[in-house]
Amino acid sequence: MKRFLLYFFLILFFPVFALGQKVMAIKIDGTINPASADFIHNAIEKAGQEKAECLIIRLNTPGGLLTSTRNIVSDLLVSPVPVIVYVSPGGAHAGSAGVFITMAANIAAMAPATNIGAAHPVAMQGEMDSTMNSKATNDAAAFIRSIADKRNRNLDWAEDAVRNSVSITETEALQKNVIDIIAVTEKDLLSQIDGKVIQLPFGTHVLQTKNAVVQTYSMSVWEKMLNIISDPSIAYILLLLGMYGIMFELYNPGAMLPGIVGVISLILAFYSMHSLPVNYAGLALIVFGVILFILEIKIVSHGLLTIGGIVSLLLGSMMLIRTTSGLELAKISRVVIFSATLVTALFFLFVVGMGLKAQRRKIVTGREGFGGVTGIAMETLNPMGIIMLEGEIWNAESVGGEIKKGESVIVREMKDLKVYVEKTNV
Repeated sequence: MKRFLLYFFLILFFPVFALGQKVMAIKIDGTINPASADFIHNAIEKAGQEKAECLIIRLNTPGGLLTSTRNIVSDLLVSPVPVIVYVSPGGAHAGSAGVFITMAANIAAMAPATNIGAAHPVAMQGEMDSTMNSKATNDAAAFIRSIADKRNRNLDWAEDAVRNSVSITETEALQKNVIDIIAVTEKDLLSQIDGKVIQLPFGTHVLQTKNAVVQTYSMSVWEKMLNIISDPSIAYILLLLGMYGIMFELYNPGAMLPGIVGVISLILAFYSMHSLPVNYAGLALIVFGVILFILEIKIVSHGLLTIGGIVSLLLGSMMLIRTTSGLELAKISRVVIFSATLVTALFFLFVVGMGLKAQRRKIVTGREGFGGVTGIAMETLNPMGIIMLEGEIWNAESVGGEIKKGESVIVREMKDLKVYVEKTNV
């Protein structure tokens, strides 16, 4: 009976032992922003719910926002599931905010031909004064030292990465006790961390990952969209599209499509910008520039309002995103700014040019439009009679002597539904 139960137990649970434990893996490839912070938070929760052995974060980032970085670090330090940050693939970089995230992991690993570092606080758009720069540097240095101390990593290098913007390869990082492992592949990583004892907030955990099954957890469609619009350049484009869409709707009421696109774009832009370091003076200049463009359409200024709008838009765009710490990698691409300003300028110059051209065009309707029009006398004008003008019969009065029936006449003016004509020279 005992032998039978043993066989039954082995048959029932052997597939589980053969396959090993479950390991969850996610990929962060891009800037650190609120969307990526929420994604990591959700991944940690999901890994805990599914009793995963650990969570692997495949990291490749140039940096990101300070608030998002702090949120991620907090989640890593209190995670109930061991977190392994794996800077990969080859050529990947853990820069700025990525340094803090890597050092906050339970196990930090890097693939060959990767590097980590360059977390020095330098302003991205708008220079910080010396006092602000010193405060930002000291704050970042204290932040990374606390992380390094918590994870028993190299405190001196961590502070050096902040104060002197140093960057090192994976081999140097291993030698300096910045990371724990160099792994060629993810399978190699799982093999190396197998059996390691991890200190978690509620006790220790021994990793069993040698034959683990890796389950990749990806961003949802909504999370991907939020990640895209969290980019400052995308937020800036959405802002412009929103304002121009509403402007065109006001200029052409009933068009509907520009208004719908404008409102949606503005909502998405405001959602994105609520988490970005927005300079409201820059935003005000952009709005003022758009107002000047609208006034140019309504008021004849011979291009002066358009020039003012272009200058206001350019200055506002350059000032829109302003970071207070170099830890925050948030800026609008200069290419996007100059391209948007150029396209806007060309468009409104075209509109203004068409308006001026229309003003110089000869009037063809109304009372003034009859000046210079030729017709045929349908009876003798001496001086009163009727004539044919462009298929219509008009009462006419000759201002240059008698005009015989059938002769060609030219209109000199119109008054009280009567045209005053004279004989043509032909």
